[in-house]
Amino acid sequence: MAKRSRKYQEAIKLIDRTKRYTVEEAIELAKKTNIANFDATVEVVFRLNLDPRKAEQNLRGAIVLPHGTGKEVRVLVLTKTGKQKEAEAAGADYVGDAEYLEKIKKGWLDFDVIIATPDMMGELGKLGKILGPKGLMPNAKTGTVTMDVERAVQEVKAGKVTFRVDKNGNIPIIVGKVSFDDEKLVENIRTVYQNLVRLRPQTVKGVYVKNISLSTSMSPGIKIAPETLA
Repeated sequence: MAKRSRKYQEAIKLIDRTKRYTVEEAIELAKKTNIANFDATVEVVFRLNLDPRKAEQNLRGAIVLPHGTGKEVRVLVLTKTGKQKEAEAAGADYVGDAEYLEKIKKGWLDFDVIIATPDMMGELGKLGKILGPKGLMPNAKTGTVTMDVERAVQEVKAGKVTFRVDKNGNIPIIVGKVSFDDEKLVENIRTVYQNLVRLRPQTVKGVYVKNISLSTSMSPGIKIAPETLA
């Protein structure tokens, strides 16, 4: 294991690892223990009682954060000519069809999200080996395969985040920046929590939310008491 920096070691002393903090306390402590010399990303990891091998428990989807993530998202829309003007008007950074598929084949990946109309998925599917491992393949469950291109672009630009449970039942989601007001971070985290609770599969028995951990870039995790997000 890599040796932690002195700043990290000092930061971790401020955190009671046995305690579950209120969401407000956790945010305050996260800002206090932030060791990055830039506007660090704030991430929350939800450990859920899920078995992703079961189809109904392999959770994935998208959530529109009320205050966004603080990140400028570059959107590529792949669609035929009928929807291209709509995509451009909605604020998409790149709009087209075959020419962008060709660029991606050659290694171009200067975008964060692809939104595609269903008629593009046959060709897009051939790029699965390029887009799949990077989490860039559009999917109807996350709202990135749709005929409502205008709405999809606007939601992504406004702060829509996608999520997918990993093999250990964890769902990591970026909820903002250290520079955000505490209240905005609270609202973003609470929105994510309430959406995940709403999506609880009926086959899950016992405690659903096992652990919630808040951290900033390069800084230690802080546990949040789930009941403070209800």
